[in-house]
Formats: sequence, C-alpha cells, structure tokens
Amino acid sequence: MKVEGLRAGFAGTPDFAAVALAALADAGFTIPLVLTQPDRPHGRGLANAASPVKRLAEGRGLAISQPPSLKDAAARTPIADARLDVLVVAAYGLILPRAVLDLPRYGCINVHASLLPRWRGAAPVARAIEAGDATTGISIMQMDEGLDTGGVLAAEAVAIDARETAGTLTAKLAAQGARMIVATLARLAAGGMLVAAPQPAQGVTYARKVTRDEARVDWRRDASAIDRAVRAFDPWPAAWTTLERTAVKLWRASALTDAQDSGAAPGSIVRVQPSGIDVACGEGVLRIDEVQPANAKRMPAAAFAAGRALAAGARFS
Repeated sequence: MKVEGLRAGFAGTPDFAAVALAALADAGFTIPLVLTQPDRPHGRGLANAASPVKRLAEGRGLAISQPPSLKDAAARTPIADARLDVLVVAAYGLILPRAVLDLPRYGCINVHASLLPRWRGAAPVARAIEAGDATTGISIMQMDEGLDTGGVLAAEAVAIDARETAGTLTAKLAAQGARMIVATLARLAAGGMLVAAPQPAQGVTYARKVTRDEARVDWRRDASAIDRAVRAFDPWPAAWTTLERTAVKLWRASALTDAQDSGAAPGSIVRVQPSGIDVACGEGVLRIDEVQPANAKRMPAAAFAAGRALAAGARFS
C-alpha cells in the first residue's frame, strides 16, 4: 500500500539507515530532504567515499545535505526550508540540537537498534553481543535532547542467535527497523495518534563507541568472553592479536566448552589441527577457525598455521 501526504525528512549514514530510507521511499512517502554525514576517506587509497545513505539518495533523486555539524543556523536552513512534518533519524552520527528537534511538525523519530533503555548510545549491536545478551530489538523513539532518552513509540524484540555477529544481527535489525518505521509513519499519515511511553529508570546501560584499540584480544580473559568479542567486532573493527609482531585479525572463533584447562600461559597455542588453532586463555580454550594476517586475505586458521609452521608452544601476544 502506498502512503502519501506526509513530508518525512531522513537523517542517517550507514547501511542500517539506508534500509530504512529505501523502505520509506518504496512506501510512497514524500522525502524532501536527506541528511547524511560528509564523505569520508575510505579503503586503502583513502579516497573520499559517499555513505550508503547518500548513494541510495542519489539513486532515488532525493535532495541531500551533508553538514559537518548542525550547531550553526546556516547548516539547519535546508531542514527549515524542507517544511517537514517529521524527521526520521537512523544511525545519523550527529547530535540534533533543540533547534532541529523543534523544526518538524511532529518532531524527530529515531530508529534505534536496542530495546531501550538498554544500550543507549553509539554501538548497541556490538555491545549486546559482547555482553552475551539473548535478545535485543528495535525501539522507535520520539527524540529529545538526551542520549536516546526519549519516549518509546514502538518496540519489538529479536533473538540473538548463538553464533550471531554484529554484521548478521545488524542486517536483521535493519529489516525490522525499516518495517516498523514505515508502520509508525503510516499511522501518523492516517491521522492516528502516536503515544510515546516514557523509558523506565531501571535497566539503563550505555553502548559506548567501539574503537580499534579495544578490539585487540586480551588472552587473559576467559574463552567465552573472547568468543563474544570476536563476533561483536565483526565486521568492524575486527578482533585482532599479534604473532611475532605481526597483526592478525580473528574472523571466526569459538570457546571450547569441553576443553580442560591446559595450564599453558594465556595466548599460547596448545593444539594445531585441521579444525583450527586452539589457544589457551585466562580460563578455557579458544578455537580459532578463520584469520586474516596483515596485508593478506582471510584464510582458514589451519592454513595460516601450516604456512608458518606453527605448533604447540607458539604464542599470540
């Protein structure tokens, strides 16, 4: 069913947001303006690259604005000129000041990848996996000036599978968020009332931004925690360690639930076999299945070990 008559601006940057923008456009909403982050250096050549949202907006012929900040009145002029009924925000990456929140007729509505108030902040998907959560979900939130503190208009849970990565979970949540924001705006366009439920004071957690430094594996942690970190930091920035001063990314690994304590120092290889490389941790053993040495392609851990003649006793630092 096509939905018309509602002027819905959009603010977002990564693939997660592009899925929602595509759904809104396909549903027939009038989208007078798309906000996205400025082009950034990307890839080995560090050439400036457009965000997924910008590429989609260009392909749909939508007007685009890429201010580095919304603090200046001049940067907010395109939003005011668009005469928006609502501004949909999904992983935009810029803070919306009160002057922006007040511009659309119905305010700003955020598509957030967690069940608020759990995992407010920049990296809710990665932090949910890292913490070992069994479920997460999408919250459609009426934005205020706080950090993901606004009232919740709709929420739906999603199970986190046992071997879920941030990449696979983000894709699930993107599809769900797109469906939910279309349904929310359809109610608004039909004249329905959107009632925001205040977030409870209990259960608040913060999903701080992920950094490359924290993705370095600390082998003193228990194997299950490292297993979760490998999945939480896939695809970015990727968990990594070093071997003989060479960085090695870990793409697939799992804690061996039936492994006995080897007594080896954390980071020490205890076995190399066709199924992978078994490494001693602070508690338990982690089996590495797939790696990527610096300046090389991803490969099975067994092939990596064979190419470097790795054996029990070698150690990741």
